[in-house]
Amino acid sequence: QVQLVESGGGLVQPGESLRLSCAASGFTFSGYVMSWYRQAPGKERELVALITAAGGDTNYADSVKGRFTISRDNAKNTVYLQMNNVKPADTAVYYCNARRFINNFWGQGTQVTVSS
Repeated sequence: QVQLVESGGGLVQPGESLRLSCAASGFTFSGYVMSWYRQAPGKERELVALITAAGGDTNYADSVKGRFTISRDNAKNTVYLQMNNVKPADTAVYYCNARRFINNFWGQGTQVTVSS
C-alpha cells in the first residue's frame, strides 16, 4: 500500500523557518522524482520544488528560490522541504508527490500558515 505522510506544518511568523517532512512507503522511493506542491485557498495547486531520484538535481518555483530547499534521504525514504524566511504568501496546504512514469502518488497534505 502506497503511503506519503507529510508532517511539520503549523503556524509560524513571517521571517521564521519551518521544515516539512514526507515519509514514503509501499514503493521504491529511490526510483521516484519527489516534489512538494502547495495549494492556497482559491488558487490552483502549484509546484514548489522538485528533486530527482538520485537527488542530483533540484528545481524551484521562482517565488521560493533562495528561501526553500528540497532534499531527500533515500535510506530513510523521506523527502524534506526546508522553508526559511517564510512569508504570508507561503500560506497553503503543502502536498508531497512521488512520480515515476505513469505512477503518480500524493500525500494528504499539511497546513502551513504564516501570520503575525
